[in-house]
Amino acid sequence: MDRRDVNPLVAATEAPPIAEAWRWVEGRVFPADKPLIDLCQAVPGYPPADALTAYLAEQVRAPDTARYTGIDGVPALCAALAKRTSELYGAEVRANEVLITAGCNQAFAVAVMSLARAGDNVILPAPWYFNHKMTLDMLGIEARPLPLREENGLVPDPAEAERLIDANTRAIVLITPNNPTGAIAPPEYIAALYELCERRGIRLLLDETYRDFPEWGETAPHDLFRRPDWRKTLVHLYSFSKVYSLAGYRVGAVIADAALQTHARKVMDCLAICAPHVGQKAALFGLEKLDGWVAEKRGDILARVNAFQTAMEQSGTRYRIASIGAYFAYVRHPFGDRKAHDVAEGLARDHNILCLPGSMFGPGQDAYLRFAFANVDAAVMPEIARRLVESERG
Repeated sequence: MDRRDVNPLVAATEAPPIAEAWRWVEGRVFPADKPLIDLCQAVPGYPPADALTAYLAEQVRAPDTARYTGIDGVPALCAALAKRTSELYGAEVRANEVLITAGCNQAFAVAVMSLARAGDNVILPAPWYFNHKMTLDMLGIEARPLPLREENGLVPDPAEAERLIDANTRAIVLITPNNPTGAIAPPEYIAALYELCERRGIRLLLDETYRDFPEWGETAPHDLFRRPDWRKTLVHLYSFSKVYSLAGYRVGAVIADAALQTHARKVMDCLAICAPHVGQKAALFGLEKLDGWVAEKRGDILARVNAFQTAMEQSGTRYRIASIGAYFAYVRHPFGDRKAHDVAEGLARDHNILCLPGSMFGPGQDAYLRFAFANVDAAVMPEIARRLVESERG
C-alpha cells in the first residue's frame, strides 16, 4: 500500500511489540524437556473463577446481554465501582463520575482524547507502557519522556517532571504498580505529582490497573480521592482484566469529574458506544461476589514475586532485578552495550524464554528486559534463572 494512502501519524507509530516478539518463536516446536516459557504478555496465568464462568454461561442466554448498555456502562456496575473506590480510599466517589470502557487501553485513549489535541503534550515516564505511547503518537500528541532512574526506585521525580511542563502540557501519566517495571510509587511520590499537577493546572492520569495485587494492609495506596478538589486534577484509570482474569472480555474504567465525563462520553460513543455488555456483567459479578477469590489470587501472585526473587538470588546469575512487583520484573541484563532487542531475541531463539526488550518501552532502556512472570507458576522460576545463567555462557 502506498504510504500516502495511510494517516502519516499511524504509519509512523511503532508496530505492536507483543506481536513482534511472538514472531521470534513463530512456527517453532519446543522439546518436552525445554518448553517455551512465556514471559511476554501481561495476562493472568489462571482462568476466571468457576463461579464467574458458570454465571456467564447463564448470562449469554439472557436477551439483554446482546444489547448495548448506556454509554457510561451498566448503572449497577458504575455504582459498584464508585462504592468500591470510595471504600478503598476513604472518600466519596459518585456513580456519575464513572465511565466503563472496553479495557484500560481504551480508558487511556478516552481520557487523553478528552483532555488533549494534536500539538499538545503529555508527560510520560520512561520506561513507559508502549500502548500509551502509541496512542499519543497516533493522535499527534507529543509524548514527553520523563526518565525513571534506578537510584530513585524507578518512580518519577516530581522536580524533574516540573521542568518538562510548558504551556502545551495537558497531563502527567503515572502507572502504579508500574508496567513495565513493577515498581510501586510510594504515597508521598504520588502526592507530590498530584500537587505539582494541581499547582500547574494540568491533570494527573493515574493508571492503577495492577492495584489489586499488592498487599496494602490497613492503608490505601494514596490519599488523592480524599483531597477536597481531586475532581479538578485527578483522572483515574482502572481495569477489571487482571483482577478477575477477564482480559478477553475488555472491561476498564475512567473515574473523573462529571464535567469531564460529559465530554468523555462523546469519545466513548464514537469508539465503541459502550463496553461489551457481557464483560460488564462479569465485572459486576466480580465486585459483588469474588473478594475471597481475589485475595487467594493475590497471595498466588505474591508467591510468584517471592519465588522469582529467590530463584534469581540463588542462581548466581549476573542478570539483576532493577525493580519487581505485581506482574513484572524489570531486569538489567549483563551484556554491556549489547542491544536489549538482540538479548531478548537470543533468549527466545536459544533458551526458549520469551520476554520483551526494554527498548520497546522507550528511550534509554537498552540495558533492560521485562519479565511478565505472572504468566507462569512459582515452580517454574528456578528454571527461568537456570536458563538465564546458561545464556551468560554464550
